[in-house]
Amino acid sequence: MNTILRKSILGIAGLAFTGGVFAGPVAAHAADTAHAVKPVSVSVQGDKLIPHGVQGAQSRIDLNDEQTANVKAIIAATKKAGMDERAAVVSIATALQESKLENLGHLGDRNDHDSQGLFQQRPSSGWGTVEQITDPEYSTTAFLKGLKQVDGWQDMPLTKAAQTVQVSAYPDHYAQWEKQAADLVAEHWNK
Repeated sequence: MNTILRKSILGIAGLAFTGGVFAGPVAAHAADTAHAVKPVSVSVQGDKLIPHGVQGAQSRIDLNDEQTANVKAIIAATKKAGMDERAAVVSIATALQESKLENLGHLGDRNDHDSQGLFQQRPSSGWGTVEQITDPEYSTTAFLKGLKQVDGWQDMPLTKAAQTVQVSAYPDHYAQWEKQAADLVAEHWNK
């Protein structure tokens, strides 16, 4: 085997190993919380809802009635704030990551500090009172207010826009929900 071919094969094997080492823990965490991506019958207007395409593997969960009601509340609050479908996609993807669209109260020992609500906002960080941040309209409006303050959020990848508002310990995790969030906005925006 010639030297160039051998080096190419070894280089590819090294990249595959490195990718597995770094992606393994993330993939294992994602497998605990999400299903594999399923085909979707909703048509997504890519230029408006996913202007940059999706980043990385996508996750998807089945929603119950409460979670669907929270999607509708996020969309209603987005419209009330005078923001567009892309803002709703960013908001829903963020809430999917933070709470799986469940309006979480205090979780005791499992709680991340005092984080609560759809966006896991913290009263101690100035997001509002517990009563406010567990109100889907209020928490969405608070998130959108933060998003509006991010210069160029419309032109940046979803995960960067969400992370700038949320300041998460896991900044890249928002990206995995972009496709489902866009599908939900496409399904519910005009209802």
